[in-house]
Amino acid sequence: MNIIRLQPDITGTVAWPTLSASKKSVVTVGVFDGVHRGHQSVIKETVRIAKREKCFSVVIMFDPRPAFVHAYAAKNGGMEPTSDVQDTQKITGVDERLRMMNALHVDYVLIVRYDLEFAAKSFRFFLGQLVGKLGMRTLVLGEDARMGANLEGTVESIGQLAEGTGVFELVVVPDHGGHVFVPQQAAPRMPEGRGEPADPFEGLNKAEQRALTKRLNSKKVRVLSSTNVRWLLGQGRIMAANDVLGHTHGVEGTVVHGEERGRTIGFPTANVETPIDGYLPVDGVYAGWLIDLGPADEYEESQRAYSEAPEAGAEPISQQYTSGGVENRLAEHSPYRWPAAISIGRKPTFNEQSGHDERVLEAYALTDDWLDLYGHRVRCEFVGFLRPQIKFDSADDLAAELKRNADETRELTSRAS
Repeated sequence: MNIIRLQPDITGTVAWPTLSASKKSVVTVGVFDGVHRGHQSVIKETVRIAKREKCFSVVIMFDPRPAFVHAYAAKNGGMEPTSDVQDTQKITGVDERLRMMNALHVDYVLIVRYDLEFAAKSFRFFLGQLVGKLGMRTLVLGEDARMGANLEGTVESIGQLAEGTGVFELVVVPDHGGHVFVPQQAAPRMPEGRGEPADPFEGLNKAEQRALTKRLNSKKVRVLSSTNVRWLLGQGRIMAANDVLGHTHGVEGTVVHGEERGRTIGFPTANVETPIDGYLPVDGVYAGWLIDLGPADEYEESQRAYSEAPEAGAEPISQQYTSGGVENRLAEHSPYRWPAAISIGRKPTFNEQSGHDERVLEAYALTDDWLDLYGHRVRCEFVGFLRPQIKFDSADDLAAELKRNADETRELTSRAS
Protein backbone atom coordinates (compact mmCIF):
# COMPACT_ATOMS: atom_id res chain seq x y z
CA MET A 1 0.00 0.00 0.00
CA ASN A 2 1.19 3.49 -0.84
CA ILE A 3 0.41 6.64 1.16
CA ILE A 4 0.24 10.16 -0.27
CA ARG A 5 -0.47 13.19 1.94
CA LEU A 6 -2.04 16.18 0.23
CA GLN A 7 -2.37 19.78 1.41
CA PRO A 8 -4.85 22.08 -0.37
CA ASP A 9 -3.51 25.50 -1.41
CA ILE A 10 -5.03 28.77 -0.15
CA THR A 11 -7.87 28.43 -2.68
CA GLY A 12 -8.72 24.91 -1.50
CA THR A 13 -7.35 23.28 -4.64
CA VAL A 14 -5.49 19.98 -4.26
CA ALA A 15 -2.54 19.02 -6.47
CA TRP A 16 -3.81 15.51 -7.11
CA PRO A 17 -1.10 13.06 -8.20
CA THR A 18 -1.07 11.17 -11.47
CA LEU A 19 -0.91 7.55 -10.37
CA SER A 20 -0.38 6.17 -13.88
CA ALA A 21 -0.46 7.35 -17.46
CA SER A 22 -2.53 4.33 -18.48
CA LYS A 23 -3.93 2.47 -15.47
CA LYS A 24 -7.30 3.69 -14.16
CA SER A 25 -8.55 3.89 -10.56
CA VAL A 26 -11.50 2.71 -8.51
CA VAL A 27 -12.00 5.28 -5.75
CA THR A 28 -13.87 5.60 -2.47
CA VAL A 29 -14.02 8.77 -0.37
CA GLY A 30 -14.66 9.44 3.30
CA VAL A 31 -13.36 9.93 6.83
CA PHE A 32 -13.66 6.23 7.72
CA ASP A 33 -13.60 7.09 11.41
CA GLY A 34 -13.67 3.79 13.28
CA VAL A 35 -13.45 1.78 10.03
CA HIS A 36 -16.68 0.06 11.14
CA ARG A 37 -18.40 -2.78 9.29
CA GLY A 38 -20.11 -0.37 6.89
CA HIS A 39 -16.78 1.25 5.99
CA GLN A 40 -15.19 -2.16 5.58
CA SER A 41 -17.88 -3.22 3.11
CA VAL A 42 -17.27 -0.10 0.99
CA ILE A 43 -13.49 -0.56 1.02
CA LYS A 44 -13.73 -4.27 0.23
CA GLU A 45 -16.00 -3.52 -2.73
CA THR A 46 -13.54 -0.88 -3.96
CA VAL A 47 -10.69 -3.41 -3.82
CA ARG A 48 -12.81 -6.16 -5.43
CA ILE A 49 -13.84 -4.01 -8.41
CA ALA A 50 -10.29 -2.69 -8.84
CA LYS A 51 -8.86 -6.21 -9.02
CA ARG A 52 -11.55 -7.30 -11.46
CA GLU A 53 -10.97 -4.29 -13.72
CA LYS A 54 -7.16 -4.32 -13.26
CA CYS A 55 -7.26 -0.82 -11.76
CA PHE A 56 -5.74 0.80 -8.68
CA SER A 57 -7.90 0.71 -5.56
CA VAL A 58 -7.78 4.19 -4.00
CA VAL A 59 -9.10 5.41 -0.65
CA ILE A 60 -9.31 9.19 -0.20
CA MET A 61 -9.36 9.92 3.53
CA PHE A 62 -9.80 13.28 5.26
CA ASP A 63 -7.77 14.42 8.27
CA PRO A 64 -8.84 16.14 10.46
CA ARG A 65 -12.48 15.07 10.53
CA PRO A 66 -14.71 17.47 8.59
CA ALA A 67 -17.26 17.56 11.46
CA PHE A 68 -14.50 18.61 13.85
CA VAL A 69 -13.27 21.39 11.55
CA HIS A 70 -16.74 22.83 10.98
CA ALA A 71 -17.76 22.59 14.65
CA TYR A 72 -14.56 24.32 15.77
CA ALA A 73 -14.97 27.07 13.17
CA ALA A 74 -18.58 27.64 14.24
CA LYS A 75 -17.47 28.23 17.84
CA ASN A 76 -14.35 30.27 17.02
CA GLY A 77 -15.43 32.90 14.53
CA GLY A 78 -14.58 30.89 11.43
CA MET A 79 -11.08 29.97 12.59
CA GLU A 80 -9.83 26.46 11.85
CA PRO A 81 -8.30 24.22 14.52
CA THR A 82 -4.52 24.25 14.67
CA SER A 83 -2.56 21.00 14.85
CA ASP A 84 -2.31 21.18 18.66
CA VAL A 85 -6.11 21.21 19.16
CA GLN A 86 -7.25 17.70 20.03
CA ASP A 87 -10.26 16.11 18.40
CA THR A 88 -11.67 14.16 21.35
CA GLN A 89 -14.54 12.79 19.26
CA LYS A 90 -12.52 10.86 16.69
CA ILE A 91 -12.92 7.13 17.17
CA THR A 92 -9.65 6.06 15.58
CA GLY A 93 -6.43 7.87 14.78
CA VAL A 94 -4.96 7.95 11.30
CA ASP A 95 -2.36 5.30 12.19
CA GLU A 96 -4.99 2.71 13.09
CA ARG A 97 -7.05 3.50 10.00
CA LEU A 98 -4.00 2.98 7.80
CA ARG A 99 -3.25 -0.37 9.45
CA MET A 100 -6.77 -1.57 8.74
CA MET A 101 -6.74 -0.36 5.14
CA ASN A 102 -3.45 -2.12 4.56
CA ALA A 103 -5.02 -5.33 5.90
CA LEU A 104 -7.85 -4.83 3.36
CA HIS A 105 -5.25 -4.70 0.54
CA VAL A 106 -5.86 -1.14 -0.65
CA ASP A 107 -3.32 0.05 -3.26
CA TYR A 108 -3.29 3.79 -2.43
CA VAL A 109 -4.50 5.89 0.49
CA LEU A 110 -4.58 9.64 -0.21
CA ILE A 111 -4.80 11.62 3.04
CA VAL A 112 -6.21 15.08 2.34
CA ARG A 113 -5.87 17.76 5.00
CA TYR A 114 -9.43 19.00 5.33
CA ASP A 115 -9.92 22.77 5.56
CA LEU A 116 -12.72 25.24 4.92
CA GLU A 117 -11.45 26.34 1.50
CA PHE A 118 -11.38 22.72 0.33
CA ALA A 119 -14.85 22.20 1.82
CA ALA A 120 -16.21 25.08 -0.27
CA LYS A 121 -15.47 23.28 -3.54
CA SER A 122 -18.50 21.79 -5.29
CA PHE A 123 -18.80 18.03 -5.55
CA ARG A 124 -18.79 18.40 -9.35
CA PHE A 125 -15.41 20.15 -9.26
CA PHE A 126 -14.06 17.55 -6.80
CA LEU A 127 -15.18 14.56 -8.85
CA GLY A 128 -13.96 16.18 -12.07
CA GLN A 129 -10.50 16.43 -10.51
CA LEU A 130 -10.59 12.75 -9.57
CA VAL A 131 -11.53 11.74 -13.10
CA GLY A 132 -8.94 14.00 -14.73
CA LYS A 133 -6.03 13.49 -12.31
CA LEU A 134 -6.51 10.07 -10.73
CA GLY A 135 -8.09 8.43 -13.75
CA MET A 136 -11.19 7.50 -11.72
CA ARG A 137 -13.45 5.19 -13.69
CA THR A 138 -15.57 3.96 -10.76
CA LEU A 139 -16.60 5.71 -7.54
CA VAL A 140 -17.75 3.46 -4.67
CA LEU A 141 -19.86 4.98 -1.87
CA GLY A 142 -22.14 3.95 0.96
CA GLU A 143 -25.86 4.72 0.82
CA ASP A 144 -25.70 7.86 2.97
CA ALA A 145 -22.50 9.39 1.56
CA ARG A 146 -22.47 13.15 0.95
CA MET A 147 -19.71 15.47 -0.22
CA GLY A 148 -18.87 18.92 -1.56
CA ALA A 149 -20.01 22.41 -0.63
CA ASN A 150 -23.07 22.35 1.65
CA LEU A 151 -23.00 18.54 1.28
CA GLU A 152 -24.91 18.87 -1.97
CA GLY A 153 -23.16 15.81 -3.41
CA THR A 154 -25.69 13.18 -2.38
CA VAL A 155 -25.70 9.68 -3.81
CA GLU A 156 -28.63 10.71 -6.00
CA SER A 157 -26.96 13.84 -7.40
CA ILE A 158 -23.66 12.02 -7.94
CA GLY A 159 -25.52 9.24 -9.73
CA GLN A 160 -27.13 11.79 -12.05
CA LEU A 161 -23.73 13.33 -12.75
CA ALA A 162 -22.20 9.93 -13.52
CA GLU A 163 -25.04 9.04 -15.87
CA GLY A 164 -25.08 12.44 -17.53
CA THR A 165 -21.34 12.67 -18.22
CA GLY A 166 -20.59 9.01 -18.81
CA VAL A 167 -16.98 9.47 -17.64
CA PHE A 168 -17.29 7.43 -14.45
CA GLU A 169 -19.57 4.86 -12.87
CA LEU A 170 -21.12 5.12 -9.40
CA VAL A 171 -21.44 1.96 -7.32
CA VAL A 172 -23.50 2.25 -4.13
CA VAL A 173 -22.86 -0.37 -1.44
CA PRO A 174 -26.10 -1.19 0.41
CA ASP A 175 -26.23 -0.90 4.19
CA HIS A 176 -28.06 -3.85 5.72
CA GLY A 177 -27.51 -2.77 9.32
CA GLY A 178 -30.78 -0.92 9.83
CA HIS A 179 -31.37 2.16 11.98
CA VAL A 180 -31.32 3.12 15.64
CA PHE A 181 -32.28 6.19 17.67
CA VAL A 182 -29.69 8.17 19.64
CA PRO A 183 -30.18 11.44 21.56
CA GLN A 184 -29.51 14.67 19.68
CA GLN A 185 -27.13 15.69 22.46
CA ALA A 186 -25.58 12.33 23.27
CA ALA A 187 -23.51 13.19 26.36
CA PRO A 188 -21.46 10.35 27.92
CA ARG A 189 -23.13 8.82 30.96
CA MET A 190 -21.39 6.40 33.31
CA PRO A 191 -23.50 3.32 34.06
CA GLU A 192 -24.57 2.95 37.68
CA GLY A 193 -24.46 -0.84 37.89
CA ARG A 194 -21.95 -3.60 37.28
CA GLY A 195 -21.54 -5.36 33.98
CA GLU A 196 -22.33 -4.45 30.41
CA PRO A 197 -25.26 -1.96 30.28
CA ALA A 198 -28.42 -3.09 28.49
CA ASP A 199 -29.98 -1.44 25.45
CA PRO A 200 -32.53 1.05 26.94
CA PHE A 201 -34.99 0.11 24.16
CA GLU A 202 -34.72 -3.63 24.84
CA GLY A 203 -38.01 -5.20 25.91
CA LEU A 204 -40.12 -2.11 25.13
CA ASN A 205 -43.17 -2.25 22.89
CA LYS A 206 -43.54 0.18 19.99
CA ALA A 207 -45.51 2.75 22.00
CA GLU A 208 -42.94 2.68 24.80
CA GLN A 209 -40.11 2.99 22.29
CA ARG A 210 -41.75 6.06 20.71
CA ALA A 211 -42.21 7.65 24.14
CA LEU A 212 -38.59 7.05 25.10
CA THR A 213 -37.39 8.35 21.74
CA LYS A 214 -39.37 11.56 22.26
CA ARG A 215 -38.22 11.97 25.87
CA LEU A 216 -34.57 11.62 24.85
CA ASN A 217 -35.04 14.00 21.89
CA SER A 218 -33.55 11.29 19.69
CA LYS A 219 -32.55 11.29 16.05
CA LYS A 220 -32.56 8.35 13.66
CA VAL A 221 -29.10 7.18 12.57
CA ARG A 222 -27.72 4.11 10.89
CA VAL A 223 -26.64 1.28 13.16
CA LEU A 224 -23.42 1.04 11.14
CA SER A 225 -22.33 4.63 11.74
CA SER A 226 -19.60 6.46 13.63
CA THR A 227 -22.32 8.43 15.46
CA ASN A 228 -23.79 5.23 16.86
CA VAL A 229 -20.35 3.94 17.88
CA ARG A 230 -19.64 7.14 19.86
CA TRP A 231 -23.05 6.90 21.53
CA LEU A 232 -22.46 3.29 22.58
CA LEU A 233 -18.94 3.96 23.88
CA GLY A 234 -20.23 6.98 25.77
CA GLN A 235 -22.73 4.75 27.59
CA GLY A 236 -20.23 2.00 28.42
CA ARG A 237 -21.83 -0.42 25.93
CA ILE A 238 -18.50 -1.80 24.72
CA MET A 239 -19.74 -5.12 23.37
CA ALA A 240 -22.41 -3.42 21.26
CA ALA A 241 -19.87 -0.89 19.95
CA ASN A 242 -17.42 -3.66 19.05
CA ASP A 243 -20.20 -5.46 17.18
CA VAL A 244 -20.85 -2.35 15.06
CA LEU A 245 -17.13 -1.85 14.49
CA GLY A 246 -16.45 -5.46 13.59
CA HIS A 247 -13.26 -5.26 15.65
CA THR A 248 -12.21 -4.41 19.19
CA HIS A 249 -12.22 -0.70 19.97
CA GLY A 250 -8.92 0.65 21.26
CA VAL A 251 -6.96 3.80 22.02
CA GLU A 252 -3.23 4.47 21.91
CA GLY A 253 -0.73 6.63 23.73
CA THR A 254 2.60 6.78 25.56
CA VAL A 255 3.17 5.34 29.05
CA VAL A 256 4.39 7.88 31.61
CA HIS A 257 5.11 7.87 35.33
CA GLY A 258 2.02 8.33 37.49
CA GLU A 259 1.54 8.57 41.24
CA GLU A 260 2.45 4.82 41.50
CA ARG A 261 -0.27 4.19 44.11
CA GLY A 262 -1.28 1.01 42.31
CA ARG A 263 2.14 -0.51 42.90
CA THR A 264 1.89 0.09 46.66
CA ILE A 265 -1.29 -2.03 46.88
CA GLY A 266 -0.08 -4.78 44.54
CA PHE A 267 -1.65 -3.56 41.28
CA PRO A 268 0.95 -1.62 39.23
CA THR A 269 -0.62 0.17 36.30
CA ALA A 270 0.56 1.64 33.02
CA ASN A 271 -0.48 5.30 32.97
CA VAL A 272 -1.16 6.59 29.45
CA GLU A 273 -0.27 10.18 28.68
CA THR A 274 -2.76 12.61 27.18
CA PRO A 275 -3.60 13.45 24.48
CA ILE A 276 -4.72 9.91 23.69
CA ASP A 277 -5.18 8.76 20.11
CA GLY A 278 -8.77 7.51 19.81
CA TYR A 279 -12.12 7.89 21.55
CA LEU A 280 -12.09 7.26 25.30
CA PRO A 281 -15.21 5.44 26.49
CA VAL A 282 -17.12 6.88 29.45
CA ASP A 283 -15.50 6.71 32.91
CA GLY A 284 -15.44 3.28 34.48
CA VAL A 285 -13.41 0.09 34.78
CA TYR A 286 -13.19 -2.21 31.77
CA ALA A 287 -11.89 -5.63 30.83
CA GLY A 288 -9.58 -5.54 27.84
CA TRP A 289 -6.06 -5.85 26.56
CA LEU A 290 -2.82 -3.93 26.99
CA ILE A 291 -0.49 -4.17 23.99
CA ASP A 292 3.09 -2.89 23.89
CA LEU A 293 3.75 -1.28 20.50
CA GLY A 294 7.40 -0.57 21.31
CA PRO A 295 9.39 2.57 22.22
CA ALA A 296 7.34 5.64 21.33
CA ASP A 297 10.21 7.44 19.61
CA GLU A 298 10.89 4.45 17.32
CA TYR A 299 7.18 4.15 16.53
CA GLU A 300 6.88 7.86 15.72
CA GLU A 301 9.93 7.69 13.45
CA SER A 302 8.44 4.75 11.53
CA GLN A 303 5.23 6.76 10.94
CA ARG A 304 6.82 10.15 10.31
CA ALA A 305 6.45 9.97 6.53
CA TYR A 306 2.65 9.71 6.88
CA SER A 307 2.14 12.08 9.80
CA GLU A 308 3.78 15.21 8.40
CA ALA A 309 1.64 17.19 5.98
CA PRO A 310 3.47 18.61 2.94
CA GLU A 311 3.50 22.29 2.07
CA ALA A 312 0.53 23.50 0.08
CA GLY A 313 1.07 22.97 -3.63
CA ALA A 314 4.11 20.75 -3.08
CA GLU A 315 4.69 17.85 -5.47
CA PRO A 316 2.86 14.82 -4.04
CA ILE A 317 5.19 12.13 -2.69
CA SER A 318 4.15 8.49 -2.60
CA GLN A 319 5.47 6.53 0.41
CA GLN A 320 5.41 2.76 0.73
CA TYR A 321 3.43 1.96 3.87
CA THR A 322 5.00 0.22 6.84
CA SER A 323 3.56 -0.21 10.32
CA GLY A 324 6.99 -0.50 11.88
CA GLY A 325 6.24 -4.10 12.88
CA VAL A 326 3.13 -3.17 14.86
CA GLU A 327 0.98 -5.89 13.22
CA ASN A 328 3.15 -8.58 14.82
CA ARG A 329 2.73 -7.01 18.25
CA LEU A 330 -1.04 -6.73 17.77
CA ALA A 331 -1.41 -10.38 16.74
CA GLU A 332 -3.72 -12.53 18.87
CA HIS A 333 -0.97 -14.63 20.50
CA SER A 334 1.71 -11.93 20.56
CA PRO A 335 4.07 -11.95 23.59
CA TYR A 336 3.50 -8.18 23.77
CA ARG A 337 -0.23 -8.56 24.51
CA TRP A 338 -1.75 -9.08 27.98
CA PRO A 339 -5.27 -9.18 29.43
CA ALA A 340 -5.77 -5.97 31.41
CA ALA A 341 -8.21 -4.26 33.73
CA ILE A 342 -8.47 -0.72 32.36
CA SER A 343 -9.58 2.26 34.43
CA ILE A 344 -10.80 5.58 33.02
CA GLY A 345 -11.67 8.37 35.39
CA ARG A 346 -10.53 10.70 38.14
CA LYS A 347 -9.37 8.26 40.89
CA PRO A 348 -12.19 9.05 43.35
CA THR A 349 -10.52 7.13 46.20
CA PHE A 350 -7.34 9.24 46.12
CA ASN A 351 -8.04 12.51 44.30
CA GLU A 352 -8.82 14.45 47.50
CA GLN A 353 -5.43 13.48 48.93
CA SER A 354 -3.47 14.05 45.73
CA GLY A 355 -5.20 17.24 44.63
CA HIS A 356 -5.34 15.87 41.07
CA ASP A 357 -8.74 15.64 39.42
CA GLU A 358 -7.85 15.17 35.77
CA ARG A 359 -9.28 12.28 33.75
CA VAL A 360 -6.69 9.51 33.42
CA LEU A 361 -6.31 6.15 31.67
CA GLU A 362 -4.58 3.35 33.55
CA ALA A 363 -4.18 -0.31 32.62
CA TYR A 364 -3.28 -3.14 34.99
CA ALA A 365 -1.79 -6.01 32.94
CA LEU A 366 -2.58 -9.50 34.23
CA THR A 367 0.94 -10.92 34.19
CA ASP A 368 3.41 -12.03 36.83
CA ASP A 369 6.26 -10.33 34.94
CA TRP A 370 7.36 -6.78 35.71
CA LEU A 371 6.60 -4.66 32.64
CA ASP A 372 8.86 -1.68 32.11
CA LEU A 373 6.73 0.21 29.60
CA TYR A 374 7.77 3.78 30.42
CA GLY A 375 8.27 5.69 27.20
CA HIS A 376 6.55 3.00 25.15
CA ARG A 377 3.53 3.47 22.93
CA VAL A 378 0.76 1.13 24.04
CA ARG A 379 -2.69 0.22 22.83
CA CYS A 380 -5.57 -0.38 25.23
CA GLU A 381 -8.40 -2.44 23.74
CA PHE A 382 -11.82 -2.68 25.41
CA VAL A 383 -13.75 -5.95 25.66
CA GLY A 384 -16.45 -5.20 28.22
CA PHE A 385 -17.63 -2.83 30.97
CA LEU A 386 -17.02 -4.07 34.53
CA ARG A 387 -18.17 -1.34 36.92
CA PRO A 388 -18.52 2.41 37.45
CA GLN A 389 -15.87 4.50 39.18
CA ILE A 390 -16.64 4.61 42.89
CA LYS A 391 -14.91 5.88 46.01
CA PHE A 392 -13.63 3.21 48.42
CA ASP A 393 -13.27 3.70 52.17
CA SER A 394 -9.72 2.34 52.25
CA ALA A 395 -6.85 1.12 50.12
CA ASP A 396 -7.60 -2.43 51.31
CA ASP A 397 -11.17 -2.21 50.02
CA LEU A 398 -9.87 -0.91 46.70
CA ALA A 399 -7.32 -3.74 46.47
CA ALA A 400 -10.03 -6.34 47.08
CA GLU A 401 -12.16 -4.81 44.33
CA LEU A 402 -9.21 -4.69 41.92
CA LYS A 403 -8.63 -8.40 42.49
CA ARG A 404 -12.27 -9.02 41.61
CA ASN A 405 -11.87 -6.88 38.48
CA ALA A 406 -8.79 -8.89 37.50
CA ASP A 407 -10.72 -12.16 37.82
CA GLU A 408 -13.59 -10.75 35.73
CA THR A 409 -11.10 -9.55 33.14
CA ARG A 410 -9.54 -13.02 32.83
CA GLU A 411 -12.98 -14.50 32.22
CA LEU A 412 -14.10 -11.92 29.66
CA THR A 413 -10.87 -11.86 27.67
CA SER A 414 -10.64 -15.67 27.59
CA ARG A 415 -14.11 -15.71 26.03
CA ALA A 416 -13.22 -12.95 23.57
CA SER A 417 -9.93 -14.45 22.36
